[in-house]
Amino acid sequence: MKSVFLLSLAVLSFLFPAAQDINQLLTEANRLESLPDEMAAFAKYKEVLKIKSTQVHALSKCSELCSRIGKRETDPASRDNYYQAATIYAQTALKIDPTSSEACCSMAMSLGRSTMSKSGKEKIENAKDIRKYVDIALKSNPNNFLAWHILGRWHYEISNLNFIERTAVKLFYGGLPESSLKFAIQAFERSQAITGGFILNYFEMAKAYHRNDEKDKAIAAIKSMLNLPNQTEDDPSIKTEGRKLLKDWQ
Repeated sequence: MKSVFLLSLAVLSFLFPAAQDINQLLTEANRLESLPDEMAAFAKYKEVLKIKSTQVHALSKCSELCSRIGKRETDPASRDNYYQAATIYAQTALKIDPTSSEACCSMAMSLGRSTMSKSGKEKIENAKDIRKYVDIALKSNPNNFLAWHILGRWHYEISNLNFIERTAVKLFYGGLPESSLKFAIQAFERSQAITGGFILNYFEMAKAYHRNDEKDKAIAAIKSMLNLPNQTEDDPSIKTEGRKLLKDWQ
């Protein structure tokens, strides 16, 4: 009996420091991301995975950060390497938990970013997969603001296809789920209602308003965005683009 007790203590003493280390690393990774210092945050999340390779949150954040860092890469090979890593991290997380809202959202994000360098059938297939993963993400967590934003982007881009492109999609690839500019705006507004500090969402929502002939709302969204504090390394450049739009629209 005593030996069993001592063995239990030994196991607990082994597990608790590891769990404590993971929590400390996650806290530090979150702090670094909020600075923002995305490369440093990425490194911390990878440290978590060295301790526990099945940590779904760390895998999902590594995927998300790779997508964001990759977008800023000017070298196509480096950019594609980050996008590939983003997909692998997300795939690994989904193998562990296929219904994880965070992991599904990270996968949709990685597919969306990598789609920008694709064309033809592969691009359409990615669009279908993006919608599939976003739908799962929102079913698992209806308050996932990033998933609502990605859904808005999906509707915006698909609804922007011209008649010839839509006909080709329907003829050769079996079509896509229903999309519209109205749905895009609703999704962006839902994301904003959940969290009001997401600069990219304001920017994309403003473009959707403007395309929907709601100029006043578009201008108001950009002005609100410009008053928000930066939260990601992309935010300064998004604000620069927003100022350009504001100048064109006013």
